[in-house]
Amino acid sequence: MKKILLAGALIGSLASCTSTERGTAIGAGTGAVIGGVATNSWGGAAVGAVAGGAVGALVGASQERQGYCVYRDRYGRTYEARCR
Repeated sequence: MKKILLAGALIGSLASCTSTERGTAIGAGTGAVIGGVATNSWGGAAVGAVAGGAVGALVGASQERQGYCVYRDRYGRTYEARCR
């Protein structure tokens, strides 16, 4: 019962976050679990949390600008515009 309440509280706290914040939190949590299980140490969990959080932030940020693509003009500068 405690696990169900904890999971509900975590899911509820993520409900009002942006895609980047949700991706960071989910990535950090998943990375910590995988790192801890793989190395059987707190250090591995910490490294996994940092790596998972970074990857989660990148994935979350990519979801915020759906429908936009990055283009390069003839001078080599990049810009964002609606995908064609």
